[in-house]
Amino acid sequence: MNKDEFYEDFDDEFEESELGEDFDDADEMDESAFEIELTNIKRRTVILTKKDMIAVLGVQTFDQGGTICRIDPREERPAVQLYDNPEDALDWFKRSLRTSRQNGWQVAYDGLPLHG
Repeated sequence: MNKDEFYEDFDDEFEESELGEDFDDADEMDESAFEIELTNIKRRTVILTKKDMIAVLGVQTFDQGGTICRIDPREERPAVQLYDNPEDALDWFKRSLRTSRQNGWQVAYDGLPLHG
């Protein structure tokens, strides 16, 4: 059996398999099971500068919890922490901001997220 015959047989088997049918059914999944209604959303974004670096610290809280996102130019990727309690998210956000300022970061912007 040569390489082309092997792949033709493989393709035929894959098309007939149940796995292929499962992928077709994925389009019909009920996406509402993954939706959470967020209420009382509050957001705050802080842009920090230090020497020639810019960092972003953001918090979003809602009735069900909160998130903190930190974009640090010294890190490869943004960091996100999730909280089950909005008060915990705000407390950790304030601690992180206080620590950043103690480490020499200056606040360039503090307010609502900017768009555009």
